[in-house]
Amino acid sequence: MERKKTYRRTLVLAIIAVLGVSLSGGCSTTEHSDGGATRPIVAVTDRKPVVLTTFTVIADMAEVIGGDDIEVASITRPGAEIHDYQPTQEDIKKAQKADLVLRNGMGLERWFDKFIHRAQAPSVVLSEGIDPINIAAGDYQGKPNPHAWMSTDNALVYVENIAKAFGQLLPKHKDDFESRAADYKDNLKAIGDTMKKELSQIPKEQRALVTCEGAFSYLARDMDLEEKYLWPVNAENALTPQSRAGVEQYIREHKVPAVFCESTVEDKMKPVVENTDTIYGGTLYVDSLSQADGPVPTYEKLLEYDATIITQALTGKKKN
Repeated sequence: MERKKTYRRTLVLAIIAVLGVSLSGGCSTTEHSDGGATRPIVAVTDRKPVVLTTFTVIADMAEVIGGDDIEVASITRPGAEIHDYQPTQEDIKKAQKADLVLRNGMGLERWFDKFIHRAQAPSVVLSEGIDPINIAAGDYQGKPNPHAWMSTDNALVYVENIAKAFGQLLPKHKDDFESRAADYKDNLKAIGDTMKKELSQIPKEQRALVTCEGAFSYLARDMDLEEKYLWPVNAENALTPQSRAGVEQYIREHKVPAVFCESTVEDKMKPVVENTDTIYGGTLYVDSLSQADGPVPTYEKLLEYDATIITQALTGKKKN
């Protein structure tokens, strides 16, 4: 008799579990995730939705597409390093009140899964649908380089994913989001064409982009530049005398006229410049926008600024 009761209890629990999965699947909206369970997007009908982003670049994209219909804020501030950011309790409280959190994915925000688990907020991965460039060596070998937004072609995918998510969040303004996204994509395409034209001024023998972090793989691919860096993605601590010596040897062999470093990391290029005949070409922006009165207050300005700095330094038009 006890065996029958146990069997029935197990059968009932199994049926409930199956029904639970089916019901939860039936009421979910489409969402994107590269790790960690998140809640589905719930449509807002009676107020302006609040959207958080993990860093300032995608916050700017979201503001353009959301217009006056969405309230957008970035978790990290201008100038902040995104990879190993440590969310505060205040960040978690903001996310708990948000209707949606936008993130890059591809392992950029290493802190995100634990963060979203505590916040229990819907989230969307904006890099979903992009063909990644995998890191060739080091601790991150075989993993995707997460800086996909540095390609204007990839940025079009980000824009589409944002517009789609906003359409689910605020259905009555779906057409407005799609219209703004279409205009924004046209602007980004034009910027990409201008970047290619500008960077084409660099002589073939000087088309080497040497930086601190390997954050320019997508831009280098699109613009036909050969990339070399001191450390791969988010691995500044992996910088060794051997890796630096390898970069210095590359600079000498290829007579690289200028090298660069990113705004969110310490300048590790000083010893390289001192040990070679190259110059420091300037600071490039990748993971963060500047303040409003800085050189790259928007994503579009970031792309234009980096292209100009790279071109001027590698063609010798401007030396620091």
